[in-house]
Amino acid sequence: MIIGFVGSGSMAAAMARGWAGEFERMLFSDSGSGRARALADELGGETASNGEIAERADFVVLAVKPAALDAVAPELSAARRVVSVLAAVGVERLRAAFPEAEVLRVMPNVGVEVRRGVLCVSGDAAEQARAKLGVLGRVVEIADGEFDAATAVMGCAPAYFALAVEAIAAAGAADGLDPALAQELVVETAAGTAELLGTWAPADLRRAVASPGGSTEAGLEALDREGARAAFEAAVRASLERMRR
Repeated sequence: MIIGFVGSGSMAAAMARGWAGEFERMLFSDSGSGRARALADELGGETASNGEIAERADFVVLAVKPAALDAVAPELSAARRVVSVLAAVGVERLRAAFPEAEVLRVMPNVGVEVRRGVLCVSGDAAEQARAKLGVLGRVVEIADGEFDAATAVMGCAPAYFALAVEAIAAAGAADGLDPALAQELVVETAAGTAELLGTWAPADLRRAVASPGGSTEAGLEALDREGARAAFEAAVRASLERMRR
Protein backbone atom coordinates (compact mmCIF):
# COMPACT_ATOMS: atom_id res chain seq x y z
CA MET A 1 0.00 0.00 0.00
CA ILE A 2 1.22 3.50 -0.87
CA ILE A 3 0.44 6.64 1.11
CA GLY A 4 0.96 10.18 -0.09
CA PHE A 5 1.28 13.37 1.92
CA VAL A 6 0.27 16.60 0.24
CA GLY A 7 1.85 19.05 2.64
CA SER A 8 4.76 18.02 4.85
CA GLY A 9 4.45 20.24 7.92
CA SER A 10 4.48 19.26 11.59
CA MET A 11 1.31 17.15 11.68
CA ALA A 12 2.12 15.36 8.44
CA ALA A 13 5.57 14.61 9.83
CA ALA A 14 4.14 13.27 13.10
CA MET A 15 1.77 10.96 11.23
CA ALA A 16 4.46 9.81 8.81
CA ARG A 17 6.84 8.97 11.65
CA GLY A 18 4.10 7.05 13.44
CA TRP A 19 3.44 5.09 10.25
CA ALA A 20 7.09 4.25 9.60
CA GLY A 21 7.28 0.66 8.39
CA GLU A 22 3.52 0.38 7.78
CA PHE A 23 3.51 1.16 4.06
CA GLU A 24 5.22 -0.17 0.97
CA ARG A 25 6.04 3.41 0.00
CA MET A 26 5.57 6.97 1.27
CA LEU A 27 5.30 9.95 -1.07
CA PHE A 28 5.69 13.58 0.01
CA SER A 29 5.10 17.00 -1.53
CA ASP A 30 5.31 20.56 -0.26
CA SER A 31 4.94 24.09 -1.59
CA GLY A 32 8.67 24.67 -1.82
CA SER A 33 9.73 24.58 1.83
CA GLY A 34 12.02 21.57 1.45
CA ARG A 35 10.21 19.66 4.18
CA ALA A 36 9.05 16.97 1.77
CA ARG A 37 12.64 16.17 0.81
CA ALA A 38 13.70 16.11 4.46
CA LEU A 39 10.89 13.72 5.42
CA ALA A 40 11.55 11.49 2.43
CA ASP A 41 15.21 11.27 3.39
CA GLU A 42 14.38 10.60 7.04
CA LEU A 43 11.80 7.89 6.39
CA GLY A 44 13.03 6.36 3.17
CA GLY A 45 10.25 7.82 1.03
CA GLU A 46 10.07 9.81 -2.20
CA THR A 47 9.16 13.32 -3.18
CA ALA A 48 6.55 13.67 -5.90
CA SER A 49 4.22 16.20 -7.47
CA ASN A 50 0.67 16.50 -6.16
CA GLY A 51 -0.68 14.97 -9.36
CA GLU A 52 1.67 12.01 -9.12
CA ILE A 53 0.68 11.44 -5.50
CA ALA A 54 -3.00 11.44 -6.48
CA GLU A 55 -2.33 8.86 -9.20
CA ARG A 56 -0.11 6.52 -7.21
CA ALA A 57 -1.28 6.66 -3.60
CA ASP A 58 -3.92 4.34 -2.16
CA PHE A 59 -4.89 7.28 -0.01
CA VAL A 60 -3.76 10.87 0.23
CA VAL A 61 -3.23 12.73 3.49
CA LEU A 62 -4.15 16.33 2.79
CA ALA A 63 -2.09 18.51 5.15
CA VAL A 64 -1.80 21.88 3.43
CA LYS A 65 -2.99 25.15 4.92
CA PRO A 66 -6.81 25.39 4.73
CA ALA A 67 -6.59 28.46 2.50
CA ALA A 68 -4.75 26.37 -0.11
CA LEU A 69 -7.56 23.81 -0.53
CA ASP A 70 -9.12 25.35 -3.63
CA ALA A 71 -5.76 25.65 -5.36
CA VAL A 72 -4.61 22.13 -4.52
CA ALA A 73 -7.86 20.21 -5.09
CA PRO A 74 -7.72 20.24 -8.93
CA GLU A 75 -4.23 18.74 -8.79
CA LEU A 76 -5.64 15.81 -6.79
CA SER A 77 -8.61 15.03 -9.02
CA ALA A 78 -7.35 11.47 -9.54
CA ALA A 79 -7.23 10.70 -5.81
CA ARG A 80 -9.37 7.77 -4.68
CA ARG A 81 -9.29 8.38 -0.94
CA VAL A 82 -8.52 11.69 0.76
CA VAL A 83 -7.78 11.94 4.48
CA SER A 84 -7.90 15.61 5.41
CA VAL A 85 -6.28 17.07 8.51
CA LEU A 86 -7.25 20.62 7.53
CA ALA A 87 -8.59 22.59 10.47
CA ALA A 88 -12.03 24.16 10.09
CA VAL A 89 -12.75 22.46 6.74
CA GLY A 90 -15.88 20.34 7.09
CA VAL A 91 -16.86 17.10 5.40
CA GLU A 92 -19.30 18.69 2.95
CA ARG A 93 -16.68 21.11 1.69
CA LEU A 94 -14.24 18.23 1.27
CA ARG A 95 -16.82 16.24 -0.68
CA ALA A 96 -17.38 19.23 -2.94
CA ALA A 97 -13.64 19.60 -3.50
CA PHE A 98 -13.13 15.86 -4.19
CA PRO A 99 -16.39 14.61 -5.70
CA GLU A 100 -14.83 11.40 -7.08
CA ALA A 101 -13.07 10.36 -3.86
CA GLU A 102 -13.93 8.93 -0.48
CA VAL A 103 -13.16 11.67 2.03
CA LEU A 104 -12.41 11.38 5.70
CA ARG A 105 -11.94 14.36 7.98
CA VAL A 106 -9.41 13.71 10.73
CA MET A 107 -8.13 15.76 13.63
CA PRO A 108 -5.09 14.03 15.16
CA ASN A 109 -2.85 15.25 17.93
CA VAL A 110 0.91 15.02 18.08
CA GLY A 111 0.85 11.76 20.04
CA VAL A 112 0.44 9.99 16.69
CA GLU A 113 4.21 10.24 16.27
CA VAL A 114 4.63 7.62 19.01
CA ARG A 115 1.39 5.76 18.18
CA ARG A 116 -0.34 7.16 21.26
CA GLY A 117 -2.42 9.82 19.55
CA VAL A 118 -6.10 10.60 19.61
CA LEU A 119 -7.68 10.93 16.16
CA CYS A 120 -11.19 12.32 15.79
CA VAL A 121 -12.78 11.31 12.49
CA SER A 122 -15.89 12.01 10.44
CA GLY A 123 -16.83 11.29 6.84
CA ASP A 124 -17.06 8.44 4.34
CA ALA A 125 -16.32 4.79 5.01
CA ALA A 126 -12.70 4.72 3.81
CA GLU A 127 -12.17 1.52 5.80
CA GLN A 128 -8.58 1.06 4.70
CA ALA A 129 -7.75 4.55 5.89
CA ARG A 130 -9.54 4.05 9.21
CA ALA A 131 -7.62 0.82 9.81
CA LYS A 132 -4.31 2.56 9.18
CA LEU A 133 -5.29 5.48 11.40
CA GLY A 134 -5.81 2.98 14.20
CA VAL A 135 -2.08 2.24 14.12
CA LEU A 136 -1.46 5.83 15.28
CA GLY A 137 -3.65 5.73 18.37
CA ARG A 138 -7.28 5.81 19.43
CA VAL A 139 -9.75 6.65 16.67
CA VAL A 140 -12.94 8.38 17.85
CA GLU A 141 -15.92 8.97 15.58
CA ILE A 142 -17.51 12.38 16.12
CA ALA A 143 -20.02 14.59 14.34
CA ASP A 144 -18.63 17.11 11.89
CA GLY A 145 -19.98 19.94 14.04
CA GLU A 146 -17.98 18.77 17.06
CA PHE A 147 -14.55 19.21 15.50
CA ASP A 148 -13.87 22.70 16.85
CA ALA A 149 -14.53 21.65 20.45
CA ALA A 150 -12.57 18.42 20.00
CA THR A 151 -9.62 20.32 18.53
CA ALA A 152 -9.58 22.73 21.46
CA VAL A 153 -9.57 19.82 23.91
CA MET A 154 -7.33 17.18 22.34
CA GLY A 155 -5.50 19.00 19.57
CA CYS A 156 -4.30 21.95 21.63
CA ALA A 157 -3.99 20.23 25.02
CA PRO A 158 -0.51 18.70 24.44
CA ALA A 159 0.89 22.24 24.45
CA TYR A 160 -0.90 23.00 27.72
CA PHE A 161 0.41 19.80 29.31
CA ALA A 162 3.91 20.66 28.09
CA LEU A 163 3.64 24.09 29.73
CA ALA A 164 2.64 22.47 33.04
CA VAL A 165 5.63 20.10 32.80
CA GLU A 166 7.95 23.03 32.12
CA ALA A 167 6.62 24.99 35.09
CA ILE A 168 6.76 22.12 37.58
CA ALA A 169 10.24 21.04 36.48
CA ALA A 170 11.51 24.62 36.64
CA ALA A 171 10.21 24.96 40.20
CA GLY A 172 12.05 21.79 41.17
CA ALA A 173 15.25 23.01 39.53
CA ALA A 174 14.93 26.34 41.34
CA ASP A 175 15.07 24.44 44.63
CA GLY A 176 18.26 22.61 43.70
CA LEU A 177 17.37 19.65 41.50
CA ASP A 178 19.42 19.16 38.37
CA PRO A 179 17.20 20.58 35.58
CA ALA A 180 17.42 17.42 33.46
CA LEU A 181 16.53 15.26 36.46
CA ALA A 182 13.64 17.53 37.38
CA GLN A 183 12.21 17.26 33.88
CA GLU A 184 12.67 13.48 33.82
CA LEU A 185 10.84 13.13 37.13
CA VAL A 186 7.92 15.24 35.94
CA VAL A 187 7.66 13.57 32.53
CA GLU A 188 7.65 10.07 34.01
CA THR A 189 5.12 11.14 36.61
CA ALA A 190 2.91 12.58 33.88
CA ALA A 191 3.12 9.32 31.92
CA GLY A 192 2.10 7.24 34.93
CA THR A 193 -0.69 9.64 35.80
CA ALA A 194 -2.06 9.39 32.26
CA GLU A 195 -2.23 5.62 32.64
CA LEU A 196 -4.06 5.93 35.95
CA LEU A 197 -6.56 8.36 34.47
CA GLY A 198 -7.64 5.60 32.10
CA THR A 199 -9.33 3.93 35.06
CA TRP A 200 -9.61 6.65 37.74
CA ALA A 201 -11.93 9.63 37.65
CA PRO A 202 -9.76 12.78 37.79
CA ALA A 203 -11.40 14.04 40.98
CA ASP A 204 -10.91 10.66 42.69
CA LEU A 205 -7.23 10.54 41.75
CA ARG A 206 -6.73 14.09 42.96
CA ARG A 207 -8.31 13.22 46.32
CA ALA A 208 -6.27 10.01 46.63
CA VAL A 209 -2.99 11.90 46.23
CA ALA A 210 -3.92 14.90 48.37
CA SER A 211 -3.94 13.75 52.00
CA PRO A 212 -5.78 16.18 54.31
CA GLY A 213 -3.35 18.75 55.62
CA GLY A 214 -0.52 17.45 53.44
CA SER A 215 1.83 19.00 50.94
CA THR A 216 -0.26 18.09 47.88
CA GLU A 217 -3.32 19.71 49.40
CA ALA A 218 -1.25 22.85 50.02
CA GLY A 219 -0.19 22.82 46.38
CA LEU A 220 -3.76 22.38 45.13
CA GLU A 221 -4.88 25.26 47.33
CA ALA A 222 -2.15 27.43 45.80
CA LEU A 223 -3.30 26.45 42.31
CA ASP A 224 -6.84 27.46 43.23
CA ARG A 225 -5.65 30.81 44.58
CA GLU A 226 -3.69 31.46 41.39
CA GLY A 227 -6.65 30.56 39.20
CA ALA A 228 -5.21 27.46 37.51
CA ARG A 229 -8.55 25.88 36.64
CA ALA A 230 -9.90 29.14 35.26
CA ALA A 231 -6.71 29.60 33.23
CA PHE A 232 -7.08 26.21 31.54
CA GLU A 233 -10.75 26.87 30.82
CA ALA A 234 -9.78 30.24 29.35
CA ALA A 235 -7.19 28.55 27.13
CA VAL A 236 -9.83 26.25 25.65
CA ARG A 237 -12.21 29.16 25.07
CA ALA A 238 -9.46 31.21 23.42
CA SER A 239 -8.61 28.31 21.09
CA LEU A 240 -12.26 27.97 20.11
CA GLU A 241 -12.61 31.69 19.46
CA ARG A 242 -9.53 31.71 17.24
CA MET A 243 -10.76 28.73 15.22
CA ARG A 244 -14.18 30.29 14.68
CA ARG A 245 -12.98 33.65 13.35
